[in-house]
Amino acid sequence: MIRLLRRAVAALFATLIASAACAAPGGMPVGPIIMGYHDSWRERPATGPYATALVATPAYVNLVALSFVRPDLVYRGDLDLSGTGLSYQFSGAVLRDAIALLKRRNPGTRVILSVGALESWRWARFDERALALLVRQIGADGVDMDYEPAMPGCAAGAGGRIGCAVDGNWISYVRRIRAMLPRPYIVSVAGWSVGAYGEGQFAAALPHSPWRGMMLGLLRSPAARLIDLVAICAYDAGPAYDPMTALAAYRHYWKGPLMLGVQVPFKGAGGPFRTPAETEALARRVARWPGAGMMIYSLLEPPDPSVPARAHPTGRALAEAACRGLKGGACPLYP
Repeated sequence: MIRLLRRAVAALFATLIASAACAAPGGMPVGPIIMGYHDSWRERPATGPYATALVATPAYVNLVALSFVRPDLVYRGDLDLSGTGLSYQFSGAVLRDAIALLKRRNPGTRVILSVGALESWRWARFDERALALLVRQIGADGVDMDYEPAMPGCAAGAGGRIGCAVDGNWISYVRRIRAMLPRPYIVSVAGWSVGAYGEGQFAAALPHSPWRGMMLGLLRSPAARLIDLVAICAYDAGPAYDPMTALAAYRHYWKGPLMLGVQVPFKGAGGPFRTPAETEALARRVARWPGAGMMIYSLLEPPDPSVPARAHPTGRALAEAACRGLKGGACPLYP
């Protein structure tokens, strides 16, 4: 009898998870947004959803970006993640169930797939159909487009207006994925630290970089209407970089939801790095901007003690600090 009861409970749980995974996407999170990149290579092995770190994500991290899917992913609809770029040490079925369980626990949370990062050459074989199929089958709410070309080819033209060789690529990728994932699916884009610099009052903003103005072509184009959110990667830019200046520059061109990113000081990271207290203070300043929030890169990556920094906070500590700064109150500890 007990064995039959256990089987019945397991079957009911499987039914609830499957129905949640197939549910329609929920659209953008409501209220202050804290976006966290969930690094699949740091997730612990698991045989079921309850054992994952993903399901322990607190509700105040209400936009979770699973990192990273290859633009040229191979996915045939069988929940096999091996050709997707995601490095989870469990099956696609466990990932699907963990997403569903997280959203049952935190109904305001949205989960998206972050596509791209540093392997920019893979974008030449971008497969938006396979990506959209993966989004739907694991019960995600959309995508984060992280296009980081090695040589963007940006230069000022007539009248000082910035144009980049990659403008057409950015616009094309956004159009293609939006055609596959109409709203309420989320399409966010990751903005380079200096991607809104180079013109007008931001022409002299530091630092100088080949990527200055890289986002302007997209944000000025009609394709910008297809985007729901811009997340500024406000790091890997050196000590002269001022994130609040970057926030102002992006806001000049983009009026929608805008996240300001902070970075864990892991090996290879470029900074600037911030302590939890500094992150909380920064989030308080961000909270004064309508439609602005915070982004954490990344939630699970441990800090590298050899990185020269005054403190070495984890992504969890930075998320808690961002929550306190944005919401002005106590935030539960991130387990």
